[in-house]
Amino acid sequence: MAALAGQSFGPSAPRDVRTLVLLLHGDGDAMVPAEFAGSAQRLADAIPHSRAVALLRPGYHDAAGNRSPGLRGGIDGDAWTADRIAAVADTIKSWRARYPQARTILVGQSGGAAMAAALAGLRPGLVDGIVLAGCPCMLPEWRKFRAKQGAGGFAAPVESFDPLMTVGGVAPVTRVALLVGADDKDTPARFSRPYAEALALRGIATDFRVLPGRGHDLLGDPDLIDAVRRMSADPALVEPRTAMVTP
Repeated sequence: MAALAGQSFGPSAPRDVRTLVLLLHGDGDAMVPAEFAGSAQRLADAIPHSRAVALLRPGYHDAAGNRSPGLRGGIDGDAWTADRIAAVADTIKSWRARYPQARTILVGQSGGAAMAAALAGLRPGLVDGIVLAGCPCMLPEWRKFRAKQGAGGFAAPVESFDPLMTVGGVAPVTRVALLVGADDKDTPARFSRPYAEALALRGIATDFRVLPGRGHDLLGDPDLIDAVRRMSADPALVEPRTAMVTP
């Protein structure tokens, strides 16, 4: 599959880029709203010497005319399959080759967070850190929850990876931050907390935060920007520290 499309912001010369931030949007309609690229722009503005890339997942397009190859998949947890994760991973590898000296941070919202989490376990060491917002990180339990809410299609079997089952493959030096809105009705904190705990048990530096007054969409949230900023400023990832932060 050809490389995924997207928009990028910040300095482009390799010598000027110390942090490479790649964003994955959530599941949804084929058209990705302009706010997604706006989130990448804000991250590039907030983090010195960073290049931020708003990646379009397979089968998605945006109003700027960018379009990624592949099939989109649905919104019921069936889009985090091996082929789609491989397409994201291969594109990240290409971006890393452009900026070999930069620390690479992968940021995901909702279904994009689940893809990022699974990718970290399936391709250990490809990224240095992941920031997950509103992650359905326990796929079977989350799909049962959504089915009980009356969401269509969540009862059928899927071939997606369950992020919780990929924890064992995450490289020990990876930094992980998870953010969940306290008022998130789509992916409540109970679907990310066990993933954070499993990482912490492996000694992986894990920062888990439930954000009061926030809902599901956190991609442009100041707390998410701060999480990426902290990760980008962290010294060399040698001996990770573990911190579980809850209200």
